[in-house]
Amino acid sequence: MSKRRALVSVSDKTGIIEFVKALVEQGFEVISTGGTKRSLEEANVPVIGISEVTGFPEILDGRVKTLHPNIHGGLLAMRDKEEHQKQVAEHQIAPIDLVVVNLYPFKETITKPDCKFEDAIENIDIGGPSMLRSAAKNHNDVIVVVDPADYEVVLNELKSNQDVTKETKRRLAAKVFRHTAAYDALIAEYLTNAVGEESPESLTVTYERKQGLRYGENPHQKATFYKKPLADESSIASATQLHGKELSYNNIHDADAALAIVKEFNEPAVVAVKHMNPCGVGTGVTIEEAYGRAYEADSVSIFGGIVAANREIDEATALKMKDIFLEIIIAPSFTQEALDVLTAKKNLRLLTVALDKQEKPEAMLTSIHGGLLVQDEDHLGFDDAEISIPTKREPTEAEWEALKLAWKVVKHVKSNAIVLTNGQMTVGVGAGQMNRVGSADIAIKQASERIEGAVMGSDAFFPMGDTVELAGKAGVTAIIQPGGSIRDEESIEMADKYGIAMVMTGVRHFKH
Repeated sequence: MSKRRALVSVSDKTGIIEFVKALVEQGFEVISTGGTKRSLEEANVPVIGISEVTGFPEILDGRVKTLHPNIHGGLLAMRDKEEHQKQVAEHQIAPIDLVVVNLYPFKETITKPDCKFEDAIENIDIGGPSMLRSAAKNHNDVIVVVDPADYEVVLNELKSNQDVTKETKRRLAAKVFRHTAAYDALIAEYLTNAVGEESPESLTVTYERKQGLRYGENPHQKATFYKKPLADESSIASATQLHGKELSYNNIHDADAALAIVKEFNEPAVVAVKHMNPCGVGTGVTIEEAYGRAYEADSVSIFGGIVAANREIDEATALKMKDIFLEIIIAPSFTQEALDVLTAKKNLRLLTVALDKQEKPEAMLTSIHGGLLVQDEDHLGFDDAEISIPTKREPTEAEWEALKLAWKVVKHVKSNAIVLTNGQMTVGVGAGQMNRVGSADIAIKQASERIEGAVMGSDAFFPMGDTVELAGKAGVTAIIQPGGSIRDEESIEMADKYGIAMVMTGVRHFKH
């Protein structure tokens, strides 16, 4: 029986020396290339250079070294097919029984701040994916390993059976095609962005498994959390968990919503979220003051909620937070004193997120049954609005501050959305109703006696004057809304009737 051959060429050399030494002990002859070959030689592992197999030198700065019939013939020849065996014998091609390859570090290259386009191109692996795909296609006869995590499994089976089971070979082959597909997807995304293509004829995206989840929205639904390879450091996908139970599917959704809102603020701010909607938003001179206002905004709904802050949590704030049941607290950091207070609550999840990191614009992907919707993020803020004031009265300075707060929050509330605020906190939130006056009614009832002197934000225009009338009767003094209804004049007249200052932005913030 001829000696079995393994082809080894890796960028990630984690555990490779030990693995290849074990292969040699199992009777494998090892072929290798470039830096991998040098590493093996330095470790005194017997190794054959790729040029000895191909009879051709590595050329074009290493761009061409494994693209040769002596390599791919050895990988693709089916052992039980007589014609294949006849042809490889005729051309003196030796079979390759095991392939250990991982790829040029394309992702690591493009994340470097000083990465040039030419650097990215040079780190697109050609030979590696070709070998992996050839071996994976012929996995009945070839063992293919792309992940160092699988070294131990392969070695254990080789030691026990002198081979790897068909089930393991198939599993390893499937991993290879996932790996090469993800690698190509990242390259495609990079080049698509580089040429400014906004709506490509096909869209391939890739994500990396971050963690398994106990279940999805409900216990009967399976779920997994995946992270973008180049996820923003300020995202929930990049958060660091310091304490508490594992995140659930619903936790992650709510935490993402809370982060999106708190990023709207430069001043100290705290956001409490329940079921993807803010139940309380507060600002202040300190984060303790901001939390107090977020709590006061809706002291009932915040129970069991997710809280996000845009400043470090100190001991004083932590002492207030510990008094109620919260699922998650997210902040850029926690003082040690705050951690001592909050970690006493066994299940409370504490997360840190780098909120000071600048975000990159990102396409929003929404799956539907049988398809995918893609759109830009809603990144427009107050400064992007085309402000007009159609009413007789203009907002006071205090009303302007309250209107800006309402406008920051209402874009993150499920439509139809109505938000009532004073200058420092929300006092009423109406979300997700089938008509706008219904959302306004909910927000006004929630505000109760705090409605007097509050302002209103609406994510979309008023189709008629009834919502404005409801607001006027309740004591709302100013309203911010996009405008654009064919019946705007009716709302304007109603605002004038109640002395309301109305601001139109020309920007709609639907959130479905």
